[in-house]
Amino acid sequence: MGLPPNVLSQRCASRRYLALVASKWSLLVINALDDGPARNGFLMRKVEGISQKMLTQTLRDLEATGIVRREDHRTVPPHVTYELTPLGKSLRQEVRSLIAWVESHMPALGGVEPKRP
Repeated sequence: MGLPPNVLSQRCASRRYLALVASKWSLLVINALDDGPARNGFLMRKVEGISQKMLTQTLRDLEATGIVRREDHRTVPPHVTYELTPLGKSLRQEVRSLIAWVESHMPALGGVEPKRP
């Protein structure tokens, strides 16, 4: 049996998963999916500032890890929805806590907006 997961180890796969789920766009998309299944256009409007390319990549990554489920309704025109899986819903609880912490501690976080990357 291998070593237990350790995000501090650069060789541990858990670090890659942490990087995915803790990315700005992943956190915002997971938050946007809290109300249930959503279409691409809704997510584009809800997550202000995300590009179509970044939204598509984020949804693909979240789907590949089992956090988001994509459903193609096989209609013309195309109708595709995304929703959180049970795994994604369990992560959503943690995302909600992190967002609440940031919003409630904004005054203590230096009083100035962080620089944009």
